[in-house]
Amino acid sequence: MLSETQAMSKEVLAAILKGIDEGIHVVDLDGHTIFYNEIAAKHDGLNVSEVLGKSVLNVFPSLDEETSTLLKVIKTKKPIYNQLQSYVNVHGVQIETINTTLPILVNGKVAGAVEIAKDYSRLKLLSESLLDLQKKIKKPAKKTNNINNVQYTLDSLLTNNKEMQKIKNEAAKLAKSDSPILVFGESGCGKELFVQGIHHASSRNNGPFIAQNCAAIPESLLESILFGTAKGSYTGAVDRPGLFELADGGTLFLDEIHAMPIELQAKLLRVLEDGVVRRVGSPKSCQVNVRVIAAMNIHPGEALEKRKIRTDLFYRLNVLTFGLLPLRERVEDIEFLSMHFIKQFNRAFNKNVKGSDAEVNQFFKGYRWPGNVRELKHTIEYMMNVCEKDYLEEEDLPVMMKQQIQTHKKDVPARGLSLKTNLEGLEKELIENALKQTDGNIKRAAKLLDVPRQTLQYKLSKYKIRIHEDRDQRGKPLA
Repeated sequence: MLSETQAMSKEVLAAILKGIDEGIHVVDLDGHTIFYNEIAAKHDGLNVSEVLGKSVLNVFPSLDEETSTLLKVIKTKKPIYNQLQSYVNVHGVQIETINTTLPILVNGKVAGAVEIAKDYSRLKLLSESLLDLQKKIKKPAKKTNNINNVQYTLDSLLTNNKEMQKIKNEAAKLAKSDSPILVFGESGCGKELFVQGIHHASSRNNGPFIAQNCAAIPESLLESILFGTAKGSYTGAVDRPGLFELADGGTLFLDEIHAMPIELQAKLLRVLEDGVVRRVGSPKSCQVNVRVIAAMNIHPGEALEKRKIRTDLFYRLNVLTFGLLPLRERVEDIEFLSMHFIKQFNRAFNKNVKGSDAEVNQFFKGYRWPGNVRELKHTIEYMMNVCEKDYLEEEDLPVMMKQQIQTHKKDVPARGLSLKTNLEGLEKELIENALKQTDGNIKRAAKLLDVPRQTLQYKLSKYKIRIHEDRDQRGKPLA
């Protein structure tokens, strides 16, 4: 019989499992349900009473011992993570969930399994919404300055840095090619601007330009977003083109490609090799004419070492490669870009700020800029909002930057960085401290300083240090 404490613990656990926003399904070693919360019932289109105490295979007749993740985990004793499961419940309704299933171990032996299920339908709606938005991009629009969602050209990448200018010139030449391109550089250094510039300079500039950040979409949805879906591939699925079909005749920009699942990278490689795309759930394939440009915010060597990108995919993308420099390695661009942004925000805010003062410029040159050009732009934008003078000053800086300046000032001597001035200042301080410790006795102070008494006398005269020596009863200085 359960003690009062055990009974309370059981009630608390049950309350927690019922309250969380994910489906929880627990079965015993024989596959009979011993816990099933309301969220799981909602996912499955059932009532809790229809499942509790019954065999999984009876409630979900379309499953068997191989296709049921709960029974499979009991058999193999190995967990299954984020697996898409499609099945028909006892009422004949098709169900789609993404499940994580774990074995329950008691004293080292499997006693059952627990499954945590996420509703796939909400993720499916997100996928379809994204595809609809991308589809609208491909529709012919009225003539504007922005061709197929491209806002920037290579001229938009402003720089006085010789290396960056060389990269721009090379990109302008290679833009005419249809070969894949790999761009790498830290976040905020202008990768998408650079890629849009390549598209604009290419022969595909009248075709669509579609960008997709591979890290922004759940792994389970990325495949259908890239390759599209066929009607009936899952509940409510309709025929929808993926990004490859939408980008046909143009450019597909895949940002943070190292965040793409390894399994999906293999499918991407096949498309790059033969240009053939097959929608999820469809037996048919179609040919596409798409130039793929991929980007990473880490160095390719690091991505390969950490196995974030397949080697075969890397070498297929690595036909044309560009590495964009971080802002801290383009010091000549800091003041140049600052002035550009000041002029930009002058127009936006109807102000007439003439620039930034010498102290701010000096700080900017020494700052690391981890967010690169994006961080510089946002910093200038903040300062322009609060500035009430003709020049941006230290007091206009964001709080964290102000704190860095104050810390720096404490670390750097007030007399500046002159070696001669600082050495003389330090020498004077040491002499004064020695005299203080010896109550003004020159002989003992010279001994502490490890210099001859005559040298100390010279230094006292040089730095105009006045001393008050101890004297004996006859008024003579103590030696």
